[in-house]
Amino acid sequence: MSKLAIVYSRAQDGIKAPLVRVEVHLSKGLPGLNIVGLPETAVKESKDRVRAAIINSNLDFPQQRITINLSPADLPKEGGRFDLPIAIGILAASGQVSGDRLTESEFVGELSLGGELRSIKGVLPIAIETFQSNRVLVVPFDNGCEAALISTGICKTALNLIEVCAWLNQLSDLLPAKTIYKNYKINCADLSEVKGQFQAKRALEIAAAGSHNLLFIGPPGTGKTMLASRLSGIMPALSESQAIESAAIASISGQGFDVNHWFVPPFRSPHHTASAVALVGGGSNPKPGEISLSHQGILFLDELPEFSRHVLEVLREPMESGKITISRAARQAEFPAKFQLIAAMNPCPCGFLGDKERECSCSQAQIERYRAKVSGPLLDRIDMHVEVSRIAYKELRTKSSDGESSQCVKKRVELARNIQIRRNQGKTNADLSNLEMEEFLNIPEENLVMLESIVEKLKLSARAYHRILKVARTIADLGACTTIEKKHLLEAISYRCLDRIL
Repeated sequence: MSKLAIVYSRAQDGIKAPLVRVEVHLSKGLPGLNIVGLPETAVKESKDRVRAAIINSNLDFPQQRITINLSPADLPKEGGRFDLPIAIGILAASGQVSGDRLTESEFVGELSLGGELRSIKGVLPIAIETFQSNRVLVVPFDNGCEAALISTGICKTALNLIEVCAWLNQLSDLLPAKTIYKNYKINCADLSEVKGQFQAKRALEIAAAGSHNLLFIGPPGTGKTMLASRLSGIMPALSESQAIESAAIASISGQGFDVNHWFVPPFRSPHHTASAVALVGGGSNPKPGEISLSHQGILFLDELPEFSRHVLEVLREPMESGKITISRAARQAEFPAKFQLIAAMNPCPCGFLGDKERECSCSQAQIERYRAKVSGPLLDRIDMHVEVSRIAYKELRTKSSDGESSQCVKKRVELARNIQIRRNQGKTNADLSNLEMEEFLNIPEENLVMLESIVEKLKLSARAYHRILKVARTIADLGACTTIEKKHLLEAISYRCLDRIL
C-alpha cells in the first residue's frame, strides 16, 4: 500500500524564499529513491546524505520505492537545505514520526552522514516568509541566531535529526532560537586621525547626513581613501526595516551574514579589476553583486578611472532606480541596490595635475583620455565633486586629538537626518523626487533665481541642478535652518569642481 507525506520548506529565488512542498511517496517496487521537481546537483546528492543520516540515527530507512517531488516543479532547487525536510518526509511516510505538526511547521537544514544538522545560507529571507505564513520554523542550531533577528514568529533550533524526530513525536521540545546580538559597534577608524582637509571632511559630513554621492579628486597620498573609509563611523544606524533588507541580501550571498553587523550600514570596496557581473550580480542562477551587497550602505570605488568604462556604466540605472534586474534565458531576478556611491580618483594619469609641490608630466590629450574613462552621465549622478589637495607637512605633526572625532560629527549627522526623515515623510534629501522637492525644499524665489543664473552660466544639466538643491537642503538641515539660504546654495555649488573644470 502506498503512503504519502507532505513537508513544507523554502527555496531561494533572488532575495525571496518561495514555499516548496516536499511530497514523499512510498510505493511497492524495487527499493530506490528518486527526486523530481527541477533539483540541481546538490539536491540530487541529498538522497545519499539522507539515507546515511537516517540509518546512523538508529532509524529505519524504508526498503520501498521512494519518490520525492519538490513542488512547484518549474522552480530550480539548489543547496543542501532540503536534506532535513526530505528526511522528515520519509520518516513521516513510513510512520516513524507523527505528522500532526507538519502542516504548521517548515524545515530547512543540511544533514551530515551522522545525522547532525549543518547551517545553510539564506535563513533570514526564509524566516521572514515563514513567519508571515504563521508557521513554526525549524533550523539548524548554528542558524538560530540569524533567524531570531526576526522577532515576529516562532523559530526552533536542533542539533541533529533525532532531536527533530523527538519534537515531532512530542517527546521533547526544541530550543528556541536566540540571537547573540547585544550592542552593535562600527569598527571604523576615527575621523580625527585625518589631518587638515577641512573642506573634504565637511563634504563627508554632508554626504553622510543626506545620503549624497561623493567623489574625491586629488593627487596620490592626500587622504582620499582615508577619508572615504571613515564615512561608516559617522553614518546613522540603519532602521529595523533597512537592517532586515541589508541582512537578507548578505544572508543569501556566499559570504553569509554576521549578526554582529546588525543595524550597521554595509561598506563594500571592490577592486578596480572587478567585472560587471561582480559589480551588479549575475550567473546562471543569479546572485547579488557588490551594488546589492552595499544596499542601504556605502559602495566605495577607489581609483575610479581604472575601472572598465563598461563596468562603470552599469551603475547608472541602479543609482537612479535603487534596484537591479538580472535577466537570463530561463529566469529573471531582481535585487535591491539602493547604495551611496563614494569614489576617489587622481586628476590625471600621473596624479599631480594642480599639485603645488610636483609638476604634472601628462599631456592635455592624456588628461582628457584619462577623464573620459568616467562618462559625463555618471559624473552627473554624483552630487558632490570635491578636491583633496596636498596639505603642508607642518599640519601632519598635529595630534589626532586636535581634530573633531567621528562621534562628534555623527551626532550632528543624526540630528540632520532626523530632521529630514520627519519633514520628508521617511526619506533622506537624496531620495526626494522632483515633486517632493517642490513640497519640502522651502527655498525663497530670489535664491532660486540666483541658482538658475549660475546653472545657466556653468551649462549644468537638469539633474545637476536638482542635486545642487538637495545638497543645499542638507547643508541647511545641518545648520537647523528651515529655509535654504544663499550661503547654503553657494556652498553646494562649491562642491561641483568638475563642472567648473569641464
